[in-house]
Amino acid sequence: MISVEKFKEEVLMLAEEIGVKPKEIHLRTMKRKLASCSSKGRLTFDKSILEEPKERRYEIILHELLHLKYPNHGKIFKLVLKAYLSKILDRSL
Repeated sequence: MISVEKFKEEVLMLAEEIGVKPKEIHLRTMKRKLASCSSKGRLTFDKSILEEPKERRYEIILHELLHLKYPNHGKIFKLVLKAYLSKILDRSL
């Protein structure tokens, strides 16, 4: 398990990597999702993400950060997510 502060550092590091700036980062208990991204740039993550392995956290974080550039789950979104996951996970492991 990582701390909230460390988690937020990961979010900001990954945001810089892909060239986006979330306006807010929140952690709370969510009933139906692991994370969400508002159209105003607010990222909300379920507190359980702090217990996830690094690879899974990064996947969830990148998914939400990419919604700041690509609002839907179209073909481009999926291709870009896959590319960033490969690049970042290969480097960080």
